Amino acid sequence: MILKSIIFIHILAATIWAGGHLILALGFLPRALKNKDFSIIEGFESRYEPIGIPALLILLLTGIYMTAYYAPDFFLLSWDDHYTRHILLKFGLLLLTVALAVHARFFLIPKKALRSLALHIFLVTAIAILFVLLGFSARSGGIL
Repeated sequence: MILKSIIFIHILAATIWAGGHLILALGFLPRALKNKDFSIIEGFESRYEPIGIPALLILLLTGIYMTAYYAPDFFLLSWDDHYTRHILLKFGLLLLTVALAVHARFFLIPKKALRSLALHIFLVTAIAILFVLLGFSARSGGIL
């Protein structure tokens, strides 16, 4: 029962993370670009971050728990193991997400570089969708 609860919490957090980025990319970003108004993005971020960042942290913690359960030999880094392969791909996506977030936070947002930030928003949104796809693939027996 604990594992199923962890999986549910993970899915809920993934919904918040991916859904929030889809709303940003499809709902707020086009208007910000059209009006050349960086404050539209700032307004969204100020409301989303208090739930988005905890959702990401929950994804990380529940992901670690599920890794220990489904891939106890994870550190052998075997691409032949179904779960290890998916977890390694998810870890790579996590590193990309963190790199984009750090770059945006320290270089783009202070400069209010809307066009460059738009590219970051699209990339992080695409990565969030790939996270969901990988999670589905791992649980459904594999697309990859």
